Amino acid sequence: MGKKINKTDRMAVITKILVENPKKIFTLNYFSEILNSAKSTLSEDIDVIENVFSEFELGEINSISGAAGGIYYNPKLTDSQIDNICDELCDLINDKSRIIPGGYVYMNDIFYNPNILQKIAKSLANPYLDKKIDYVVTIETKGIPLAIMTANILNIPMIVVRKKARLTEGTTIQMNYLTGSSKRINTMALPKRSIPKGAKVLFVDDFMKAGGTAKGVNDLMSEFEAEVVGIAVVMSTKEPEQKIINNYYSLLEFDGIDEKEEKINIYRRKNNN
Repeated sequence: MGKKINKTDRMAVITKILVENPKKIFTLNYFSEILNSAKSTLSEDIDVIENVFSEFELGEINSISGAAGGIYYNPKLTDSQIDNICDELCDLINDKSRIIPGGYVYMNDIFYNPNILQKIAKSLANPYLDKKIDYVVTIETKGIPLAIMTANILNIPMIVVRKKARLTEGTTIQMNYLTGSSKRINTMALPKRSIPKGAKVLFVDDFMKAGGTAKGVNDLMSEFEAEVVGIAVVMSTKEPEQKIINNYYSLLEFDGIDEKEEKINIYRRKNNN
């Protein structure tokens, strides 16, 4: 029999395990064994943790009843928290020093900053936390850090669609797709063993203009008999207003750059779909 662990230490251990493993169910038996505590005692600890998380809007501690039940951490954000993250992003992006000749905006420092990226990923994952999703899918290369962070929050694997097949990945399904903005033909490829038949996926990317890439990924998933249950992007353009795909989720809307006024027109997007 190991030594008894006090309440503060128990709650610290439980909280750390839950938060580091979002969406993963842990039984009371699991905590009882590692903490050498009665399940009734642990239930009281978990009630306290649940109330604290609720009061300070730190996400949800959810319980599942029954023989196969347990508890898990759901890293849910409130609408106001997402609004604050979007406003923070707008302030970061709307800096005239980011303007690159040709109507582009420098964003690398944002998409490769782990602290900022985690906030973005939490916001993108939020609408899909309660949906059955097996994989996060993205297309190389800029979306990879964002996608892997989003996959971590959803506690599922991440898959990268390549722009061309690689010999090291075995037999590959490769297809052409038409970009929605420039109408160019591009190629995407994915190893056959990447996704099992019937899988449900969330496509995550940094930017969407007309939706050609998202449509291409959707068509590619059809070849694997997988279903795209969501499309989440950090930023979508105001024009064209009618995208090739529907029912996507975007945090921000980009309405171009006024180079004369040195102003980046970026806004929090209101998602109605």
